[in-house]
Amino acid sequence: MKILNLYAGIGGNRKLWTDVDVTAVEIKEDVASIYKKLYPTDNVVIADAHKYLLDHFEDGFDFIWCSPPCQSHSNTNHFLYGQGVRRYPDIKLYEEILFLKHWYKGKWVVENVKPYYEPLIKPYICGRHCFWSNFVISDLPINYANFGTWNRNRRESTQRKAIIREAQIPELIGLLGIDLKDIRLKNKRQILRNAVLPELGKHVFDCAFRVKQKTFEVIS
Repeated sequence: MKILNLYAGIGGNRKLWTDVDVTAVEIKEDVASIYKKLYPTDNVVIADAHKYLLDHFEDGFDFIWCSPPCQSHSNTNHFLYGQGVRRYPDIKLYEEILFLKHWYKGKWVVENVKPYYEPLIKPYICGRHCFWSNFVISDLPINYANFGTWNRNRRESTQRKAIIREAQIPELIGLLGIDLKDIRLKNKRQILRNAVLPELGKHVFDCAFRVKQKTFEVIS
């Protein structure tokens, strides 16, 4: 099965896929190099995934997974707004949903976090994720571990926050089953947080091709 994995990151969603021919697109070279170490048989492309989709969606892929950046859509925008940060939601998310819906002939899914606003197109909800797709995605009960930092209204030192974030990395590695503890990487915690849990990636993949589901639960 030929798969296009866009905004691939370190490939949490891809970890439990088997018997697949994957092209993974990631714009950050350091992240892409880690993906390649984890999945050496995948074709890893360093490129803008948004443009790559437009140029290559007709290249014979059976399944396309998109996980565009979530920062401008997430609930963190509430406290950022309170701190004076003003930004638009990145509408490329909806551009990709509409493009795939109308022009792509295979199975597709676009993943993002639950937004701080009412989604403009109704998604399937699974855990803390929204999924837009051309197939039914059944619900899956997930209790995520709490990886929040200190209350942003408190005045904690930058050093203290860094210690807390570093301490959370082993928990994130444990959830993902992807060992990065010996890999030097800027903002490792955020990259780990951005990864889709492997079991959830497999669940969505199985839903696309009507494979019998098994439920799972991550205990916080």
